[in-house]
Amino acid sequence: MTFTAVVVLHDSEAELRALLDSIDAHLADRPQLVVVDSGSRDGGPGLAAERGAEVVALAGNPGFGAACNAGLERARRDVTVLLNPDCELMDGSLQALAAFARAHPQALHAPRLLNADGSIQRSAHPLPGTPGSLLPALVHPPLLPRAVRERVEPYRAAGARTVGWAIAACLAGATATLRRLGPFDPAVHLFGEDMELGLRARAAGIPTVLHPQLRIRHAGGHATLRGGEPYAVVARRRREAISATLGGRALVVDDVGQALTFATRAAGHAVTGGDAARPRAQLAALARAVWGQPHPAPPGHRIGGAHRHG
Repeated sequence: MTFTAVVVLHDSEAELRALLDSIDAHLADRPQLVVVDSGSRDGGPGLAAERGAEVVALAGNPGFGAACNAGLERARRDVTVLLNPDCELMDGSLQALAAFARAHPQALHAPRLLNADGSIQRSAHPLPGTPGSLLPALVHPPLLPRAVRERVEPYRAAGARTVGWAIAACLAGATATLRRLGPFDPAVHLFGEDMELGLRARAAGIPTVLHPQLRIRHAGGHATLRGGEPYAVVARRRREAISATLGGRALVVDDVGQALTFATRAAGHAVTGGDAARPRAQLAALARAVWGQPHPAPPGHRIGGAHRHG
């Protein structure tokens, strides 16, 4: 059986072409392809239409989450995969991922994401704001026993396992389950919407499962990082997502863990002669977010805020 794939575009013509070519190469039956254009200025929407996709044009660039929700509304299959345009299929993994979602509809399902060089992306994460989440900030993860390391760095897992949340570059679920979840809060323009979804789903009894035997290549940041990494926005959005779904105590623990992680990375780079600029910038952004944030919202509060997309 086939499935629906929802792809959101924002000046993504080159990436979309590679994705569509890989779908044609690796899937015997093409999925229902819904391409949602969120303010593109290139030929991506025209390319999608030429290749047989149903194209939905949204005015005013409402953001990634709202665009995904609009695509999900048009899904006609029982399983939907949310798929970034900068993903490429390498084999039949996407079909297998949809099959897992069909067999286990009360869960969200993610594949292993690979960088262009074949290395593993940090695409699956533990539950934030727990005492255990402080461990990798205190102990260098390669020094941890394998079972413990897989708990704090679940993207390294050798077998299928539940995770706290996974990035939504490629995320599958039963269409009905995704619709019941939203899946995204449309008020969240960009950044942190996948964390918020995973944590909110977990609270509703819907786990996120990583399937590391299934592989998808993912470029990452093809549109959002073209202007540089938005440290301040990322820090603020992470705090909002954790505050809204897990509450103030978890937020404090996560703040401590993030601060320790960035500080130890910066110190490590300084000692070894590496580039400490990124962790220093992340630490500074976190500090500004902590001191500039209002009192944490209670669990269950839906988060908002408009941020840059693209």
